[in-house]
Amino acid sequence: MKSGSVSPVAEPEMRYQEKVRPPVWLLAFIYFLFLSLAISVWAALGDLSGGICLIMLTVLLMIIARSVTMTINITDKELIIGRAHIELKYLGDVEELSAQQMRLTRGRDADPAAFLAIRFWQDKGVKIQINDDRDPTPYWLVSTRASKEFKHTLYTLQ
Repeated sequence: MKSGSVSPVAEPEMRYQEKVRPPVWLLAFIYFLFLSLAISVWAALGDLSGGICLIMLTVLLMIIARSVTMTINITDKELIIGRAHIELKYLGDVEELSAQQMRLTRGRDADPAAFLAIRFWQDKGVKIQINDDRDPTPYWLVSTRASKEFKHTLYTLQ
């Protein structure tokens, strides 16, 4: 190695990755509403305006679908959900939640200080306790389709 050169830093290895995307029925409903708007514009202003409106609303639907997609990554050292991240050493017990438990945990039994990474269309998830005295967040509530795999991955890395 040359003098003064920087040694490469090893990238953390990805152990788990999931994308929680909106369901097709939700996107179809939004597009139906957009089509209603495009038809109204077409009826009032003509073919060109209606076509431009339809194209713009179709692009907007793609932007919406991309922006509400939640990415969950677990590396050797961190849990990363969207832009939020926490080192694995601060994670405690991981509890798989059924649809009923998830509904109660994000509703009636919710702690206002908790971190919520939830999507209303995903009815199951996990509750991850936080073991950090400096962090006022008691737990992370995360919507996931694969709660068993998520929990197993965290336990094997802790």
